[in-house]
Amino acid sequence: MAEIPVPERVLHALAEQLEAEQSVISPHATDPGGAEPALGLLAAAGPRAAEARGEYSLVIESVREGYLLHYGEPRVVVGADPDLALLAGDYLYALGLERLAALGDLEAIRELSDLISLSAQLHDAGGGEQGANALWLASSMAVATGATPEHEEGKSALRDGRPDAPAALWQAAVGAAEQAGLGDALDRTAEAIGFEPH
Repeated sequence: MAEIPVPERVLHALAEQLEAEQSVISPHATDPGGAEPALGLLAAAGPRAAEARGEYSLVIESVREGYLLHYGEPRVVVGADPDLALLAGDYLYALGLERLAALGDLEAIRELSDLISLSAQLHDAGGGEQGANALWLASSMAVATGATPEHEEGKSALRDGRPDAPAALWQAAVGAAEQAGLGDALDRTAEAIGFEPH
């Protein structure tokens, strides 16, 4: 698998890949313009991604695009009807996990699988976007630096529906970022996705 050379342009690379596949999704693949792959860049900045920064950025942003097709405003696959959007979202989840499998990163596969299932749980329970964003930031940090006991405890709190879960996930992300020298990068990413720590 060739590494994506420029982590900052992975959304463009994803759009080009989807368009080239000539699938039912392809007509809806569009240039993401100035959309920033903020979470992908955060994951790619960590020590666990050092050997394949572009790949890790692409993995995170593929899964993020899948999430946005299910629950938000996608940046790359635009104008699909609701049924196709769900199908495309599932496809992008699988695409990201498949790329991680090719990298042999079982820890990150587990992390992103948890991210996908916990995101669905949050939205099914009517959880707010702040909770989902805390989860995304924490999971991206876990891919970047490795999961900590605090991170795992935050995910358990989320599974149990505890109201303190988003704060616990955010604190776990902050702790991991400080250890890795990524505190500023985490703050920039939080701002980019609209997360406001309380």
